[in-house]
Amino acid sequence: RLQKLKEMFISKFASAPKFYVRAPGRVNLIGEHIDYCGYAVLPMAIEQDILIAVEPVKTQVVQLANTNSLYLDFSTSVNNIQINKTKPQWHNYFLCGLKGIQEHFGLNNPTGMNCLLDGTIPPSSGLSSSSALVCCAGLVTLRANGKTLSKAELAEICTKSERYIGTEGGGMDQSISFLAEEGTAKLIEFSPLRATDVRLPSGAAFVIANSCVEMNKAATSHYNIRVMECRLATKLLSKSKGLDWKKMLRLHDVQSKLGVSLEEMLTIVEEVLHPEPYSTEEICKCLGISLEELRSQILSQNTQDVSTFKLYQRAKHVYSEAARVLEFKKICNEAPANAIQLLGELMNQSYISCREMYECSCPELDRLVDICLQFGAIGSRLTGAGWGGCTVSMVPTDKLNTFLKNVKKAYYQTDVQSLPLENNSLFATKPGRGALVFVEA
Repeated sequence: RLQKLKEMFISKFASAPKFYVRAPGRVNLIGEHIDYCGYAVLPMAIEQDILIAVEPVKTQVVQLANTNSLYLDFSTSVNNIQINKTKPQWHNYFLCGLKGIQEHFGLNNPTGMNCLLDGTIPPSSGLSSSSALVCCAGLVTLRANGKTLSKAELAEICTKSERYIGTEGGGMDQSISFLAEEGTAKLIEFSPLRATDVRLPSGAAFVIANSCVEMNKAATSHYNIRVMECRLATKLLSKSKGLDWKKMLRLHDVQSKLGVSLEEMLTIVEEVLHPEPYSTEEICKCLGISLEELRSQILSQNTQDVSTFKLYQRAKHVYSEAARVLEFKKICNEAPANAIQLLGELMNQSYISCREMYECSCPELDRLVDICLQFGAIGSRLTGAGWGGCTVSMVPTDKLNTFLKNVKKAYYQTDVQSLPLENNSLFATKPGRGALVFVEA
């Protein structure tokens, strides 16, 4: 693949690349929609990745090209990076990583570059192709400008810089992309960022199945509305407990300030919040602020016109999911005889909570999860933001081949639309390694 990329680069730019950067996609085994609430998650890097061939150049221009002809060439001056939030095109994700590094170092005279990108992560599938591209671009810019940072620093810069495109993400995708190691999943904790190895049980394979429904986080408001619902739940829970609610941003902040367990937080949610949606008027009344203050001080740009928010359901999902992550890690560490069964149950509970409480599933994902469970998965759930994208299933290794055959037949071969996509839509994956730089010898 490197050789092929090199040949394409030479025919495109009439010179050879000096180095290559690779950043992997990821699958989140458990812990959906809780990283931006401050809670630990449990992802692993997958073998699919973004690979970029790079040649630093004397002119102050970045030229971007893609081996996939669906993605158009793009070039811009390195001194004038404009990121268009209204149309999240592929090159804008590259520009996020570029801009993040430039701003971090205050680079006045950044190096121009010719870059050719090749990606094997299915786009908009919930396997983090966009964050892998941001991470890859950050590492490319770092290397081309002769700077160095730790992997954790890079992950934090890339998390912040992806927000230039309007996604209020929490940092899981960027962290696993840099901190992953082959053969192990990671428990990733935030503030401060740290990653702990989690050995997955032998005897089970993790299978990714793409629903073939694309979901682009930056182009839709579902994702950012959920971030705001969690923020608003944080404010109301804090106020009810006499905390300084204006300073509280994440559901984790409430738990740590109160010094209680996740189980106790679930009881507090039951006591304080009601299951019916909250109108903006009711939220303003609860917090004692005007609608203008709510919009300017709490809500994000793209959630200004939302009129109702579900706070009880979102908070309930986050606190229960955070507890499932810790339980998942504990089972992996203790490795009881029935570990695979127990982990499968946690994955299934996570899925039900995503579907019922967080409402981030869709009919195709529901169908795919049902099919996977029917054909022998011990646990199956959506992974990534949801509303499309992929499922991840835990399948006993001895049943893997029949599982793949049956799922292929039941989901992909009954649907004309999915048929051309089936080849890279269903695969077993092992924990892969994190981002790397290869230098031309």
